[in-house]
Amino acid sequence: MKKRFSEEQIIGFLKEADAGVPVKDLCRRHGFSDASFYNWRTKFGGMDISDAKRLKALEAENARLKRLLAEAMLDSEALKAALRGKY
Repeated sequence: MKKRFSEEQIIGFLKEADAGVPVKDLCRRHGFSDASFYNWRTKFGGMDISDAKRLKALEAENARLKRLLAEAMLDSEALKAALRGKY
């Protein structure tokens, strides 16, 4: 899924809202929905740009580790099935 806004832009939007810009005006000016804004606020609220980059890196590492675990479990099951069929 392609994202329209980067983490840096999202944090900028959140800082604008914290500065007093009404959410409706902010959403209309930048072209996103209220729901997106509130979802971003729950995920990125109180973060700096460096925190968001670290979060993105950790999420990518977590996805990689989950994929490795799934592959290892699949290999393990294949070996077990092969050993059961052999004996």
